[in-house]
Amino acid sequence: MKFTYDHDLHIHSNLSRCCKDPEMTKENILNYAKENGLSTICITDHYWDAAVPGASPWYEKQPFDHIKQILPLPQEDGIRFLFGCECEMDRNMTLGLPPERFDDFDFFIIPTTHMHMPFVRDEDDDGMPETRAKLWVKRLDGFLQKDLPYHKIGIAHLACCLILHKMTREDYLHTLDLIPTAEMERLFARAAEVGVGIELNQDDMTFTDEEAERILRMFRIAKEKGCKFYLGSDSHSREWFGNTSRTFQRAIDLLGLEESDKFII
Repeated sequence: MKFTYDHDLHIHSNLSRCCKDPEMTKENILNYAKENGLSTICITDHYWDAAVPGASPWYEKQPFDHIKQILPLPQEDGIRFLFGCECEMDRNMTLGLPPERFDDFDFFIIPTTHMHMPFVRDEDDDGMPETRAKLWVKRLDGFLQKDLPYHKIGIAHLACCLILHKMTREDYLHTLDLIPTAEMERLFARAAEVGVGIELNQDDMTFTDEEAERILRMFRIAKEKGCKFYLGSDSHSREWFGNTSRTFQRAIDLLGLEESDKFII
């Protein structure tokens, strides 16, 4: 059976500092699920716990007390509305989510590709494609060696354009090209082993036909290694909801995904 678009596990409410749409309320997010026939949705506002040192100035304004303001979440028959978060790792691979908070969330996503944030990059980072390709490997490797409840974790936007912030589209694609296939095979074999979810992010999946194989290479390898996938619109405004179905259906078709490839919380 073909993989169905029946969930969205990466959504930002107006509590995330990067969300500028006051209409990204929990009620409107639930309406998005109803209008699109989704059975599972998850709020994943940005978060760094106050008990963990090392937050950037941007992240330190988003502790648990801030993001929990969205609770309780409205419920609807046939829809699971989950409470999650998007939490960062710094350059030392310190995760801003302490173990004592794991049970406070139904699901959480960890990006390894927010390389536009200085506190996640190596101090001697030169911003060049070769450096960022190596950092892509280093950060994903570091994340996959942690002692975490991977069954309720997703890796966000692995093909994120922010791996090479403020450079050309071709430079970004070239960075992806430079990530060795052997390293991808090793890392996605590990991801499959621990059972973490691999995100198909709406922005990552928005590409031209000519770009498709350069971006999808990592996801094809992940599928070959037995990884499971979930969909994340990464919506920061209600406008983003308008393209989710078309974008996800195209990605599902190009990757040939089946229901057996789906990550289930």
